[in-house]
Amino acid sequence: MALWDRIKESATQMQSQLEAKKNDLKSGAFRDASMAMCALVAAADGSVDPSERQRVAQLIATNDILRNFPADDLRRRFEENLDKLTADFAFGRVNVLQEVAKAKKKPVEARAVIQIGIVIGGADGDFDRDEQAVVREACFALGLPPHEFDL
Repeated sequence: MALWDRIKESATQMQSQLEAKKNDLKSGAFRDASMAMCALVAAADGSVDPSERQRVAQLIATNDILRNFPADDLRRRFEENLDKLTADFAFGRVNVLQEVAKAKKKPVEARAVIQIGIVIGGADGDFDRDEQAVVREACFALGLPPHEFDL
């Protein structure tokens, strides 16, 4: 129970930090990187079942930070990234990590992308090893130290 509580608390803290920066998170690079991150987390174990796809899509649609962008556009980008990952996970991962790296130039956006990955990963109360691993990879793609996020 303690681990679940810690994950839930971490996700809540990350969401609060994101909300404080909402006005700084309006660029296309942030939008693209965020949707790529959501797809990476959703497909972290190499597959995406329909309920997981729907759950992450719902989280995207209701996330306050992402309301800076049209919901249909976000969903389309999320689905495109998921399609790349489900077609060929290894090749798709490289492509999707390149999308994540678009936010590298702005440290506030780069950190926010990682925080979104943690929020999405922890939303079900289980930020598992596969999800942690893809978020850690995203840290490297963005030039951020994973330990900054307890990864």
